[in-house]
Amino acid sequence: MKSKEYIDLSHTIQDGIITYKGLPAPIICDYLSREESRKHYGEGTEFQIGKIEMVSNTGTYIDVPFHRYANGTDLSEIPIDKMAGLEGIIVHIDENKKEINEDVFYDLDIEGKAVLIHTGWDQYWNTDQYFENHPYLTEKAAQYLVDKRAALVGIDSVNIDDTSGKDRPVHTTLLGQEILIVEHLCNLKQISTENFLFYAVSPKIKDFGTFPVRAFVEISN
Repeated sequence: MKSKEYIDLSHTIQDGIITYKGLPAPIICDYLSREESRKHYGEGTEFQIGKIEMVSNTGTYIDVPFHRYANGTDLSEIPIDKMAGLEGIIVHIDENKKEINEDVFYDLDIEGKAVLIHTGWDQYWNTDQYFENHPYLTEKAAQYLVDKRAALVGIDSVNIDDTSGKDRPVHTTLLGQEILIVEHLCNLKQISTENFLFYAVSPKIKDFGTFPVRAFVEISN
């Protein structure tokens, strides 16, 4: 029987963490503390009920078409097989390369796969540098991924688009063709095999286009 290995590709969400500059950090606290709960239960029994207030773009998250398009598919409408058990392919990018063009995907078997782009930018997570001069895909690269029928595209950077301007052509191109996006991945350098399955499943929420996920890969040995 084959053994399985799992690599966690998600950042930890904690109180006060800034995921995207300009958006508020999550507030994580007790709704019902263990101490308070003792008043409601028998002796020796206690529970904690947590409360979290956050924007949907927090931590490692998935974007679906509704994030970009008012009439796009929302989180409640995405089939599970578009987020779970996807054959994956890892693309390692030179750490000095910021503009990622289509040529890095040439000759790769992309169709139906989760394309994970390893830039190493996750090393700057929770620092000011994370938000500045980050790696991103070009519009031509996004169109190439559409043409090659990628199922999902993930990156370990603050944004898959160039944020120096106001346009977001990569989101527009990919989400316009029902290709999902996962941003703020981490630990991609730990993937050393070409055979793995990718998972990034969100809650089933109506009228939401993005939400945190527990992203990971499954490797059979």
